[in-house]
Amino acid sequence: MDSATPARLHVLLARDAPHAVVIRRGPSKHTAVIGWNRETDTFSLGQWLRGRIYERRCDLSPDGEHFLYFAMNGKWASSVKGSWTAISRAPYLKAITLFAKGDCWNGGGLFRYNHSYRLNEGLYAHALQWQDASLRRVDDADWQRQPGECPGIYYERLARDGWIAGVAYGDGSGGGVLPFDKPISDRWLLRKYAHAGPARHAGRGCYFDTHALVDRREGTTIAKDAWEWADVDRGRLVWAANGILGTTRIDTEGEPGADTLLHDFNAMKFERLVAPY
Repeated sequence: MDSATPARLHVLLARDAPHAVVIRRGPSKHTAVIGWNRETDTFSLGQWLRGRIYERRCDLSPDGEHFLYFAMNGKWASSVKGSWTAISRAPYLKAITLFAKGDCWNGGGLFRYNHSYRLNEGLYAHALQWQDASLRRVDDADWQRQPGECPGIYYERLARDGWIAGVAYGDGSGGGVLPFDKPISDRWLLRKYAHAGPARHAGRGCYFDTHALVDRREGTTIAKDAWEWADVDRGRLVWAANGILGTTRIDTEGEPGADTLLHDFNAMKFERLVAPY
């Protein structure tokens, strides 16, 4: 793709295994899902979709084996009515459980355990097409937040995965920002600013994240506005910006070290691929 328009990246880390999926978007109607082995930092392409995957309404099972996602291709006369929630074998997209949606209200869900999940549904129901016998839907009555758009899933997932929410504040354009913190070391915090609002920002949309490193000893903050995704992976800092995935060494008492490139996803182009199942 045009180097002036970098790919957009979002990552889901399996919480009980060294696996992850990278959701790569770009151009806007092309989305790829890539597997990431976090022990070897190697990557394997799953499949492409001519459409949109709503990354903030997605989840990865704790063991990294299954990918729950909400997608839209706008083919409203199709059997899935143009949008759907599916569960696949990560990092592929071929559905082993499939729910037709027909709109973009709510959708997606969260894994509770490796083989049980909750849908983000509320008043806007799904229509089950088929379900893998090993997977079980559970009642969503115990959501900490009401089902809804991207924040309804995303903030719940962040809290589950160890992020501590702060106090929300306005962004000056009718939207809001909710900060989340996760410790990197005794000295350093990773801060995620989750932006949500009606205004669409170029290259980011109406839901996006920025980040900062917070030095708790000195009381200073290092802005990392270009990081569209970042997390702490078993003690190391990992981040995505401008279509690349990288890592930064953070010493317990020292300053942040040099950035290390893990993978550049910008040159990828759409391919028709068949899942091996």
